[in-house]
Amino acid sequence: MKTILMYALAFALSTPLVASSCVQAENEKTIKVEVCNDWTKPKTDEPVVIKLQDLNLNFQVKSATVWEGNNEIPSQLDDLNNDLKADEVVFLTDVAAGSKKEFKIVLSATKSTVKKEYPTRVYAELLVSDKRGKHVPVQAVTIPGTSNIYNQMHHHGPAMESELVAYRVYFDQKQTIDPYGKFNKGFEIQESQFYPTDEQLARGFGDDVLLVGGSAGLGAFKGWNGEKATHIEPVLNRTSRMIAYGPIRAIAESAVTEWNYQNDELNMINRYILYGGHRDLRIETYFDQPLKDKVFATGVINIVNSEHSSDGEGLVGCWGTHWPVNDTIKYAKETVGLATYIPKKYVGEEVKDKVNYLYTMKADGEQSLYHYTNFTSMKETFGYKTPEAWFAYIREWKEELEHPVRVTIK
Repeated sequence: MKTILMYALAFALSTPLVASSCVQAENEKTIKVEVCNDWTKPKTDEPVVIKLQDLNLNFQVKSATVWEGNNEIPSQLDDLNNDLKADEVVFLTDVAAGSKKEFKIVLSATKSTVKKEYPTRVYAELLVSDKRGKHVPVQAVTIPGTSNIYNQMHHHGPAMESELVAYRVYFDQKQTIDPYGKFNKGFEIQESQFYPTDEQLARGFGDDVLLVGGSAGLGAFKGWNGEKATHIEPVLNRTSRMIAYGPIRAIAESAVTEWNYQNDELNMINRYILYGGHRDLRIETYFDQPLKDKVFATGVINIVNSEHSSDGEGLVGCWGTHWPVNDTIKYAKETVGLATYIPKKYVGEEVKDKVNYLYTMKADGEQSLYHYTNFTSMKETFGYKTPEAWFAYIREWKEELEHPVRVTIK
């Protein structure tokens, strides 16, 4: 089995790495980072990600702090591949149009003895329900591809939220991304557990806003058989894992080994990244071998009687109203705007099937690709109220994604 997809159970109880104050140590390095916004519009809560392997350090980083002038700003260290070694340090920043900022990052081989209490910008959880109905936190679950514990996973898989939105990812062959819409900005999932009570609803909590069924839902990574999107099956093993719980970003993974797809066996990881202050979700997909002649698909569900918008170059969206669950007595219809964006280099054809608006995707010769998904609920006091406003926003969203900040290590 390929190393990239191996998740030892002994690692399941390991403590997530969180950036904190450094103590002076023999093995310590300070780097200066310049962040430039060459775009004509300001950037807000822009992620800055520094890959530690690019720094040629001679020690293993165990703590880090990020400084803007004399002020420490919130940051986070993440171990992405579960080898107990930090891979990235990340922080968020605002950068005015056509301007730049400088930061200092102090990296140390010594763990901090001081616990930092950074402001919470995200929340995440992965829970299994026991026989008594108690929800038990876990960091990773691996099952044979022939098993199905969809209903033993609380909210059916990992859940994560920012101040603006919440998502869950189904732990089954569909791997559907399902949104939770809010009335007000804030955090709800830890209390509501994705299923708010009547009392919580009366207090203004949000709820599930989309019936995704067997569709691509909101940007789910799918196979493509030439006529319709297909699920991730059959597979040898299936894993759901939480990588990062904040405070800057939450990261979840869905992984499969030996996916029998288009006359080949693929080992694949889908990584879902949600940043504080963001409503969009970044989905990164990794394979253990370069791809050759493989076609995939992603997009959004075609809500009944929805309005549809696309640019033919990787952006697709819809706006529609439908019941979010099968109970049409207790629950009212919900109106949502959905969108998915695929970078142009991965875009194949714009297609659709019975239940989805889609693009096919290809990445021949590469071992990874990525795309983004996004949504709004009309119930939001801070969101979008018409299809025209939503479609205008997603065009701006695509443009912003295509103009990332330029990061230079000095």
